Amino acid sequence: MRILVVDDEPVLLVQLQDILESLHYTVDVVTDGEAALERLFDDMYDLILLDIMLPTVDGFAVLRQIRGRNINTPVLMLTAKGDVEDKIKGLDLGADDYLAKPFSISELLARIRALLRRSGSHGSPILSAGDLSVNTASREAFKGQLLLDLTPKEFSILEFLLYNKNRTVSRFNMAEHVWGDEFDPFTMSNSIDVHIKNLRRKIGDPAAALINTVRGVGYMIKDNE
Repeated sequence: MRILVVDDEPVLLVQLQDILESLHYTVDVVTDGEAALERLFDDMYDLILLDIMLPTVDGFAVLRQIRGRNINTPVLMLTAKGDVEDKIKGLDLGADDYLAKPFSISELLARIRALLRRSGSHGSPILSAGDLSVNTASREAFKGQLLLDLTPKEFSILEFLLYNKNRTVSRFNMAEHVWGDEFDPFTMSNSIDVHIKNLRRKIGDPAAALINTVRGVGYMIKDNE
């Protein structure tokens, strides 16, 4: 499970990252709204912990923009404000839950578990384009009814492209997402191209009709349905 924590309090960020990673969540942290939007438009998360009072772009504006882009990731708003008006505004903009600072870690973790259970039971694990689909829960990929034999890296690339279908994914963001700590921007581009070539062969897309190359930027899966 991947969680994005958006807060401008360094001590709290470190504390939350340490606790969540100790529970085997994958955690990214950012300290302002603009950086949060860049992450959310380029990557996929299972949950967002979002502070309201942020530099550059406040939490309400972040929430408004991601819901406007049909990013339905569960959002738990964290704020020092306890006003009912702020709670109502956040929920009206699409927040799933609300927790006022200071909060207990045990309550936060209970809220996180509840939101992840809720999203897991109602959200579909299937991502698709045309007759190509992946099941993000079972980590299986299909071409029609045919189960594809993909390596873990190939599956992650396909999953990321399908999550961002009809949007260009840069080589940089793809490498950062798929290779994680192994990411090296100076050597990774050729490796990505090789994986894309192998992936196209396995899904029957040698002419790049499905996985389009966006010259000088990266790749995109188009789906006109």
